[in-house]
Amino acid sequence: MAAWRGHDWVMPPNEPEERKPSGKAERPTDVTTETLVADRSLGAVPVGWDADMAVTALYSAHYRSLVRLAVLLVRDMATAEEVVQDAFVAIHGAWRRLRDTDKALAYLRQSVVNRSRSVLRHRAVVEKYAPKGLPDAPSAENGAIGELERSAVIEALRGLPARQREALVLRYYGDLSEAQIAHAMGISKGAVKSHTARGMAALRTSLEQLS
Repeated sequence: MAAWRGHDWVMPPNEPEERKPSGKAERPTDVTTETLVADRSLGAVPVGWDADMAVTALYSAHYRSLVRLAVLLVRDMATAEEVVQDAFVAIHGAWRRLRDTDKALAYLRQSVVNRSRSVLRHRAVVEKYAPKGLPDAPSAENGAIGELERSAVIEALRGLPARQREALVLRYYGDLSEAQIAHAMGISKGAVKSHTARGMAALRTSLEQLS
């Protein structure tokens, strides 16, 4: 069974099992990661899976895409990875209390959006009161997403209000429906349409000024 160790999932080595005779077919107890993530679009999980099995499968299938989503919201790789790791830790702890485990991926997206908002609010407060000094040397994480940061579209996205940026990222990067975006952002579908339309208009204006 997978176990959390810090922020990582650790799979213990296979150990021989003592088999007991039974008149019924036994449920497999050694489920490989390949089996768990055979469907890479996993969003719903089979009935009966415990937290370790379900979250391991979701982690393997969606961790990278959720990190890429978070990068566009919080604007740096290290923080994005921390946000997503924390979201997985939270869903693991809350698994038994989830009313509908078929919506686990939607829960993760919403958690990533909410945690990204918290990061940005905290960052704004820190930057407001931080003393001005020499700029920090570029980190390895910054170098890893350097190409992304140089994109004119990404730069334009950064200038948008937070809700407009979230709506556009979830719609055009995450490829979510209006209903899914509304759930992730905690707003109505009408508000999603409004934020998306205003964000697209502002994005076009910004890009036209750069051209």
